[in-house]
Amino acid sequence: MAERRSRGWWRRARGSRRGRRQVRALLAVLITAAVVVPLTAAAARPGIPAPAPAVLAPLTPATLEQAYAVNRADAALASRMAAAHGDRHRAAAERELADPSRDLLAFDGRGAGRAVEVFGDLARADRVAVLVPGSDTSLDTFGRFRAGAAALHRLLPGNTGTGPRTAVVAWLGYTTPGTVSPAVLTPGRAGEAAPALAEFLRGLRDVTAPGARFTLLCHSYGTVVCGRAAPHLDVTDLVLLGSPGTGAQSAAGLGTRARVWAARGADDWVADVPHVSADLFGTTVGLGADPLSPAFGARVFAAGSGGHSDYFRPGSPSLANIARIVVGAVGEVTGG
Repeated sequence: MAERRSRGWWRRARGSRRGRRQVRALLAVLITAAVVVPLTAAAARPGIPAPAPAVLAPLTPATLEQAYAVNRADAALASRMAAAHGDRHRAAAERELADPSRDLLAFDGRGAGRAVEVFGDLARADRVAVLVPGSDTSLDTFGRFRAGAAALHRLLPGNTGTGPRTAVVAWLGYTTPGTVSPAVLTPGRAGEAAPALAEFLRGLRDVTAPGARFTLLCHSYGTVVCGRAAPHLDVTDLVLLGSPGTGAQSAAGLGTRARVWAARGADDWVADVPHVSADLFGTTVGLGADPLSPAFGARVFAAGSGGHSDYFRPGSPSLANIARIVVGAVGEVTGG
């Protein structure tokens, strides 16, 4: 009941001049209050020592295994340095990344950290899914991010000799904002990340099979990153999961030729995020239109009853539909 009242307030607020002022006022309060937590946390946790990223040969099918090995070695060294520094949690996370079974396409242990992990035979893949994470994803939480990529890869056909050959890439290629931070309310961090995502996807073309089709799977704040990068991406499908907004007012406004999809679980709290945008203190606050709204123009698909972190949960309607999109079985995708 309280949730319905909350949603009703936002609808009424967006529909009146007074309401728009209330929305702007509330966003101002949110951005002001959110400043305290990230600054305090940053001051409380000293920097974790780590080696600079390795300088690698240009990525090609012939250099992939070498890149994986070098990045695993860097993760192992970073783990030892973090342990010596007294950060056992980071040391454990990096030790897992250094396991011989992991295929790391990139690794950087400095700060919050960045990593790119591959599932499947990337050099032979006809279909490639690239996951872009949302807020609060770092090396410390990479395990839960890569679990979704692994779940998708297990579900995809083509890895046993039938159907298209597939690969999945978990791309933590930017410093994500904190869920409780001013950055998560603005497109600024996405603007910084978008060029890196576009460059990464261009580089993948030198590794994968000729004519491989790419699907970009963007979660939460990651949809803002994908929205900013969209005009510069050569992808077949762009999938927005649990999106707070993309910065665009419509799918056409993303400036992409890709099919644009959107989904939101019934229990996802992002449904209560105000889909508005306002200029406050010289900064754009809010992320714009709801990708699930009919006016946005995305292809909405079923995500089931899950919450904000459940889109890649094994057995879920959302994961089944994501897999269908990745392999091009778009006629089998179930509607939302």
